[in-house]
Amino acid sequence: MTLRCSICGESYEFDDKGKELPPHFPFCSSRCKSIDLGKWFNEEYRISTPLPSVQAMTNEEREAFAQFLSKAGRADDINSNDE
Repeated sequence: MTLRCSICGESYEFDDKGKELPPHFPFCSSRCKSIDLGKWFNEEYRISTPLPSVQAMTNEEREAFAQFLSKAGRADDINSNDE
């Protein structure tokens, strides 16, 4: 199977017939894998979704959500989501 590295764009081959994935999969090298990890650490990549509606949550979900926001240093968001 031929793949293209998402960091450098280089094509590379690997045998996908019952063998283990290459050590740097899905990248072509440890360098590209490290570059990708660095982008996550530098917050160049984000997984963002809107915060859930507090009105639609159960009491247990509200408590867990409040604890999460508090631990994340976002306690101010707790009251703003109650509206």
